[in-house]
Amino acid sequence: MPGLYRSRRRLFCVAPLLLAASPSWAGGIMIYEAGNEGSGLANAGAAALASDPSVLMNNPAGLTELAGTQISANGQLILGDLTFSRDGNNDFSGNEGGNILKYLPGSSFFVSHQINERASIGFGMYGNFGLAVDYDDDWAGRYFTQESAILGVSLQPTYAYKINDDLSIGFGPRLMYGYFRTEVAVNNNVLGLADREDGQLEYKDTDVGLGFNIGALYRLNERTRLGIAYTSKVDLEFEDKASLDDISNPLLNLALQRANPSGLEIDMEVPQTAVLSLAYDLDSQWKLLGSLGWQDWSEFGKIGVEVDTDLAGTSTSVDRQYKDTWHASLGAQYQATRQLRWSMGVGYDSSAVDDEDRTADNPMNESWRLATGINYAVDEGLDLHMAYTLVWLGDMDINQTKSRSGDSLSGSYDNSALHIIGGGATWRF
Repeated sequence: MPGLYRSRRRLFCVAPLLLAASPSWAGGIMIYEAGNEGSGLANAGAAALASDPSVLMNNPAGLTELAGTQISANGQLILGDLTFSRDGNNDFSGNEGGNILKYLPGSSFFVSHQINERASIGFGMYGNFGLAVDYDDDWAGRYFTQESAILGVSLQPTYAYKINDDLSIGFGPRLMYGYFRTEVAVNNNVLGLADREDGQLEYKDTDVGLGFNIGALYRLNERTRLGIAYTSKVDLEFEDKASLDDISNPLLNLALQRANPSGLEIDMEVPQTAVLSLAYDLDSQWKLLGSLGWQDWSEFGKIGVEVDTDLAGTSTSVDRQYKDTWHASLGAQYQATRQLRWSMGVGYDSSAVDDEDRTADNPMNESWRLATGINYAVDEGLDLHMAYTLVWLGDMDINQTKSRSGDSLSGSYDNSALHIIGGGATWRF
């Protein structure tokens, strides 16, 4: 869902046509929700609250707070409400695309083990970035994008060490498996020909990148804990043959064959992030939480393009004006009974683009999160939890123009929102 990455693209095409393969992020947001109990807090206190092994995703140092061996398994479902509506300035024919994110399932798994009073180890498998958009094939913006998905799964072994009773540190290398797929319509009505059905470009590939998570957890006093964590960037490089179908324009087909569309390269930089969190025990029942975060989206906005018209190669660069984003959240937990704990939170993420720079392949905006959840202790060795988050993106205007023809896709995504439902279980041994 506000946020992901620097894209450098090498595309092959002919003079009147630019074939673009681009990643899409519904809302352009990082996914804080991984089905864990913390999903009900809108990311508040993420780097300071260590209630289960999922803390290694936000702050590896938190593992030192967990006793014995613990296992957490979670699942979540993202339901979208993102629909485009054209306005009077729109120049393209076609429908309005439908709901571009109907649903997206996900899961996560975490385990921790206390080696001794000072050291702990853990492992996590999770996905905390990547969404997808899927427009109708014949929608008005089909020459910009029809369908696109970028999904990332991280595998993170983790080591944490308690330096003294107040200070812990943790580190975890992060191996990320990335999957990218895009489809975009190709206009056969170029080079003087007309009344031809669209063709299509399809591209998909996978890659593996390496990064790391590092963090520290400090106990200020008996009631207050401060957590700080940093997540490095991860470079993903996709390079595979682009598939072209139904290119019925003979001049266009000849030019594409000469241009060799197999040389499509897409480099993405998953943003580095930093977060500062606070957890404060107000009394025996209430815990107050907060977080401030930064995400390096400005690196994603710089796009290098090579357009090959006669195999000589002409380079140009496009800056989509992406900018860094900021996150703030507040939350609370209420221990209603010995078994039942209630979480609630509100969060805000700034937008990585200004309104005039918004595009159909990534209709991002600032977002508000409203979250709540419960945790129920079945017995000493088993907790069950579930949470719900509303991610409100609001109204997003768009006016995206083709650089060659000057035709514009114009309209808005009104009352845009994501609904994230998650739950899972934590076992303690």
